[in-house]
Amino acid sequence: MKNKVVSHDEWIKARKSLLVKEKAFTRMRDTMTAQIRALPWRRIEKPYVFESLKGKESLRDLFDGRTQLAMYHFMLGPDWEQGCKSCSFWADGFQGIPIHLAHRDVTFVVVSRAPITKIEQFKARMGWTFTWVSSEGSDFNFDFGVSFSEEDERAGQAFYNYTDGHFMSDEMPGASFFYRHDSDVFHAYSTYARGLDMLNAAYNWLDLVPKGRDEPSDATMDWVRHHDRYV
Repeated sequence: MKNKVVSHDEWIKARKSLLVKEKAFTRMRDTMTAQIRALPWRRIEKPYVFESLKGKESLRDLFDGRTQLAMYHFMLGPDWEQGCKSCSFWADGFQGIPIHLAHRDVTFVVVSRAPITKIEQFKARMGWTFTWVSSEGSDFNFDFGVSFSEEDERAGQAFYNYTDGHFMSDEMPGASFFYRHDSDVFHAYSTYARGLDMLNAAYNWLDLVPKGRDEPSDATMDWVRHHDRYV
């Protein structure tokens, strides 16, 4: 036990002192998200095509009649046996949110390069019901910085999270956000790596318990398993 044990009055005093910092952090977070929403947009010119249970769909089709699209880039490549366990850790928290987002004019989708049949098999195994589409045969994942070529692997370098770095995998995670106005679709924002932390509900809970995430800095998610593989 590493924490100091104090009286009730001392605990309240310490807690109120921390509350001042928490409120400042909340205001800082509000300022940051406002700056995210104020970023300039870029018009999507390329005619991306996705495969879904409905058949072939354009990026505009994925909005499903709404003006905003929130998308998670899930690591499941064409030749992968199963979805990434870390992305699955994130996806376990997606299950209940699409209906709520829809009532704020936002459609939620997940996208991977694996064929739709493989996506549906893994989705059924995990018990998920959110919309998940395939970008197989499209440049989409490459253009949005979450899929990488054999040339990248041979070079040992890849452009990820807006910087050149060491090649880590042919697929990486991310989240992208879009706006639709009439026939035009605009890319508003994408985030990667630690920028995805706020989208993981379990991590946000772990950050508040006494042991925190309890992860070694050099192997942060080695403990994570697909939820049907814990023993």
